[in-house]
Formats: sequence, structure tokens, C-alpha cells
Amino acid sequence: MELTATEDGNEVVIADTALTTEKIPRAAERRNRDKAKREKKDWEKWRPEPKKALWLSIVLPGAGQIYNRKYWKLPIVYGGFIGCIYAMRWNNMMYDDYSQAYIDLTDNDPQTQSYNKFLHLGATITPENKARYENLFKNRKDYYHRYRDLSFFILVGVYALSVIDAYVDASLSEFDISPDLSMRIEPAVMKSNGYGNPLKSAAIGLNCSLTF
Repeated sequence: MELTATEDGNEVVIADTALTTEKIPRAAERRNRDKAKREKKDWEKWRPEPKKALWLSIVLPGAGQIYNRKYWKLPIVYGGFIGCIYAMRWNNMMYDDYSQAYIDLTDNDPQTQSYNKFLHLGATITPENKARYENLFKNRKDYYHRYRDLSFFILVGVYALSVIDAYVDASLSEFDISPDLSMRIEPAVMKSNGYGNPLKSAAIGLNCSLTF
């Protein structure tokens, strides 16, 4: 802002410096903020937030471990998931096959003989051994059904453990362990007032002490 006045025909220019002096610290503050954003984050002092690690792990398994920068745990987490999913698919496939074989064996229809693929080379099912094969197929379909369900519960357990691990790991990042932590074990004489004889009232043992 500029103010002009005339004195004896000459113009006198008066500059309003109030706005100029206000803009200087604001510009310097803005430059400092931009510089701070451009500076590299100090990962040595960075600590993860437990709640953020918890929600990341709930939404996407393994994301909490990535956020905590514990990348070596990812093969364990994803290996558990892949192993459980494979076990579920395998047991479900075997359950379906043995279930169909059991149905074909008990329906008395000669056109349905899917159970033949489970028989040894040269073996046939006769009225004499039919009951034994029925019991065998029933036990095996129940076996694969049980382990298919067990694989699912283990999968849920792996998911829960990954969430708990991410939260606990982030929480323990603030846990300070003193470098002076030490344990000392030494022999000690322990006294007891249960006996009147001083020789019987004392016993030799070990004394354990922690210093931190």
C-alpha cells in the first residue's frame, strides 16, 4: 500500500511497510515447513503406533509386520496362510472323492463305480468284502472331513496370531531395557525358626538376584 501527497507541487511517496514486515516471517516459516517435509525421516528414532499396526494387520494380513518394519516375519505369516489353504483344498478334494465313492458303493447301481480308482491293482469288490470297503470309505471321508475343518480353524488361528503379533510388537517398541540388566546367582545360607536346634534351622541353597 502506498500513500501519495503533494507538497509545493512535488509528490511525496509514503510506503506502508506494515504488510511487508508481516510477510517476511510467514515466508520464512513456510520455507522451514517445506524443508522439514523434504528431510529424510529418522528411522532410528521412529516408533510404530500399536493401534495403527493392529488395524493394518486386521485389514490386510502381514501389513502390520510391514508397518513395524519386521519384514523377516512375512514368510512365516504368508507361509502359514498358504499351507493352511493348501491343506483345506487337499482335504476337501479327498473328502469329495471318498464321499462319492461311498455313495456309489452303497447305491447298488452298477453304472456308478467311482470307487474303483481307490482299489489296488487286481482288487475287486464282492458281496463278501463289500461291508469292509463301505466301512473303509466311510472312515476315510470322515477323516478328510475332520482335517478339512481343522485346517480352517488353524487358518483362523494364524490370522489371529498375526494380528496379535503386530500389536504386541508395536507396543514393545517403546519398552526400554536397561543395558545394566544382569542376573547373579550365588550360594546362600537360609535360616528357619521351625527347629530349636541351630544346626537344623539352617539350610544351604542358591540366591538369585536381578539388577536393572
